[in-house]
Amino acid sequence: MFAFVFVVMVPLYNVLCDALGINGKTDGSQYTSVPVAVDESRTITVQFVATNNEGMPWEFGPSVTAMKVHPGAVNDTVFFARNPLPKDMVAQAIPSISPSRAVKYFHKTECFCFNQQPLQANANAEMPLQFIVDQDLPKDIQTITLSYTIFDVTDAVNGSVAAR
Repeated sequence: MFAFVFVVMVPLYNVLCDALGINGKTDGSQYTSVPVAVDESRTITVQFVATNNEGMPWEFGPSVTAMKVHPGAVNDTVFFARNPLPKDMVAQAIPSISPSRAVKYFHKTECFCFNQQPLQANANAEMPLQFIVDQDLPKDIQTITLSYTIFDVTDAVNGSVAAR
């Protein structure tokens, strides 16, 4: 059942988000850095939200809930995860950006969401995030919210390994 939902529903969700321009789902394209000056005349608030998908037992959250950043500057922060179970697990974080108009101006250059995150039993992890808010961000957008939902993909990963 999980495989069906993951294999069928995720692509359907992606198509709907693209067609309707909703949910601020990141487009997954690689950001190419270009030399620009930091715009210190503007300050943008970036808020961080972490949510566990139903049944995901990890403790998961940002080290800070908000940062004040300047467009063009490289910014670093960390999310923390803890696997409280006595078994190894694998997670995948799915990002979302709000308002949706800010998606094309928010560039993650390093993110734990790019890869699945294995975590051993009763272990902790720091998961880095590095981002740039583009200088072309519309002037009326002063706050961006980056939220992550973390999913348990252990069975899906183990199933794909066993199928090989």
